[in-house]
Amino acid sequence: MNHWIVAPIVLPAILAPFIIMVLRYHLDLQRIFSVAGVVGLLGIALTITAQASGDVIQVYELGNWPAPFGIVLVLDRMSAMMVLLTALLALPIVLYAIASGWDDRGKHFHSLFQFQLMGVCGAFLTGDAFNLFVFFEVLLIASYGLMTHGGGAIRLKAGVQYVAYNLLGSTLFLFALGTIYAVTGTLNMADLAVRVAEIPPEDTALLRVGAVLLLLVFCIKAAVLPLHFWLPSSYANAPLPVAALFAIMTKVGAYSILRVYTLVFGPELPVSEGLAGEWLVPAALLTLAVGTIGILGSQHIARMVAFCAIASMGTLLIAISLFNEAATAAALYYVFHSTLATALLFLVADLVMQRQTGAIRPVAPMPQGGLIAALFFVGAIAMAGMPPLSGFIGKLLVLDATRDASNTHAVWAVILIGSFVTIVGLARAGSLIFWKSHDAQHNTEADPENQEEIPHPPAPEPMPGLTFSAVFGLVIGLVLLTLFAGPALQYASNTAEQLFTPENYISAVLGGEQ
Repeated sequence: MNHWIVAPIVLPAILAPFIIMVLRYHLDLQRIFSVAGVVGLLGIALTITAQASGDVIQVYELGNWPAPFGIVLVLDRMSAMMVLLTALLALPIVLYAIASGWDDRGKHFHSLFQFQLMGVCGAFLTGDAFNLFVFFEVLLIASYGLMTHGGGAIRLKAGVQYVAYNLLGSTLFLFALGTIYAVTGTLNMADLAVRVAEIPPEDTALLRVGAVLLLLVFCIKAAVLPLHFWLPSSYANAPLPVAALFAIMTKVGAYSILRVYTLVFGPELPVSEGLAGEWLVPAALLTLAVGTIGILGSQHIARMVAFCAIASMGTLLIAISLFNEAATAAALYYVFHSTLATALLFLVADLVMQRQTGAIRPVAPMPQGGLIAALFFVGAIAMAGMPPLSGFIGKLLVLDATRDASNTHAVWAVILIGSFVTIVGLARAGSLIFWKSHDAQHNTEADPENQEEIPHPPAPEPMPGLTFSAVFGLVIGLVLLTLFAGPALQYASNTAEQLFTPENYISAVLGGEQ
């Protein structure tokens, strides 16, 4: 077996307890090992992505137990791509957290960071629905610790709300898995795909209930309207480097929708006909609309970026909900862009809030204001989907993929109007925070109202040069995604083709057992 497949899970799983048990009183060593672990993860991700690019789906059988009896990890183009995205996102964020001093404002930041990477990579690589639930729970536990890092009553309150809402999702997840297992007798995804296809349409009522519950769970993770209420306060009140890492969290929900509803409950099966697409399209349109309205109405930069994350998920899910190769290729390209752009804006918001309250109103000039304004401008262009950055290409691909849809006019109208409103909202914020600051009569003391909502006291940056270098790393990622849009789209197209030929996945996992 190819042991590289399990390495993205094993590396952070070993490193996290090592940091807690051996290095807990040595912050410098924690930083060294954490950065080394992320660099190692990036090297592993590049290796498995190169291996997956040959269109051969590889399977890792834990304990050498074959599927469907044992737990398997599956490496295909999409799982490799998402692990690579996770590693590319984690490196600048961990460097930023170190440079800004965020990792020193509470306990166990680096160990929790590694557990978070373990959960994300495990969710992308697992070939078993129950283990997808397990990795979701690892994500939940680690993300709660990271959310409350640095303390404070308001942050703790937001963290409790986040956990309570996601525990509801976990409960629904167990109900869904129990229902599906009762009908099929398996939770291995490849085996599920075989058994679901064999069930007569007249006997699928209970199975459809399980599939709908599963879709609700994934929509909670992806912050789809009306299941998005947990995200704005949770992300805005979290340490913003942590919120930048959470840019990949909603993509776990989107990935799960794409994986399960192309492999197990494919759009061509009678049991799942109209199950996901017909519900997702209006929900995605409303998610995009609410996200853009939130951008326009936000009074604090952190909350505004949180609504940017919601809006970008709406655009992504519009493409996913069509469940065809062209739209899926557009979605996979846009996933890369939106994750990097959202993380960039969260880090820029943190740079602003290290120097003033972050309220969207005129304030006194801030140190390095011109450079931060330029970074905000780049992030705003990327998030709004304006040329020349990859957001423009991604939205064009999504629009082009929806040309033959039955609701093309509605989709185009919402995306284009949403882009315009996003431009207006981000331009308003940028002009008030940066351009009008020189005429402001306000001092830099915290606004009591905003300080009550966003517990993020300004603090000096121990290593400002590394802080800006980490942010520029995300900018470089967006520029490279734009310059190499052709090869990136080709990889995405090949990945979409692989997703919509599930028999290859089933054959690789089950072998002679099907």
